[in-house]
Amino acid sequence: MIVYESLFGNTREVAEAVRDGVRRARPDADADCLRVSEAGPEQIGSADLLVVGGPTHMRGMTTRMSRKMGLKTEENERTEDPAAGHEPDQGAEGPGIRDWFHDIPRDAHGAHAAAFDTRADFRLAGGAAPAIARRLRGHGYDVVAEPEGFIVEDSDGPLRQGEATRAAEWGAGMLDAVGS
Repeated sequence: MIVYESLFGNTREVAEAVRDGVRRARPDADADCLRVSEAGPEQIGSADLLVVGGPTHMRGMTTRMSRKMGLKTEENERTEDPAAGHEPDQGAEGPGIRDWFHDIPRDAHGAHAAAFDTRADFRLAGGAAPAIARRLRGHGYDVVAEPEGFIVEDSDGPLRQGEATRAAEWGAGMLDAVGS
């Protein structure tokens, strides 16, 4: 199960690439992507591997305020120049990964997990994936891969060329850590 938060589609694109990589590596795998707003305890409870990803805002996981600021900035750009800015991803206004962690049980008891983020490529950009991995561990998950960051151009995309391929490879590679 791949759970993601995405404001402008970049993190969704990475989540889908991870899913595709898992499916290519293990064609019999039942791999799904869910927006964070759709991923309740019943959806994630039976997953052999839970992969969680989100965008990086202010060097870490998004907050309600950072999501609102990002969406408002893009809306203002589109108002000034309809060809500029990015359209929000479906569900972008909803809860983020940080909020989602409050709603899931803390009793994963060693179930497997991994964390990723999308981030800009500049010095001190930070990343949300390490904090996501810490939260997963705090909920009892065994994090089987180093937290991974995937690069977006500018601050809101698109994904840098080759990042979707790298995400698919990363997804497939986690299967070795999880085993059969």
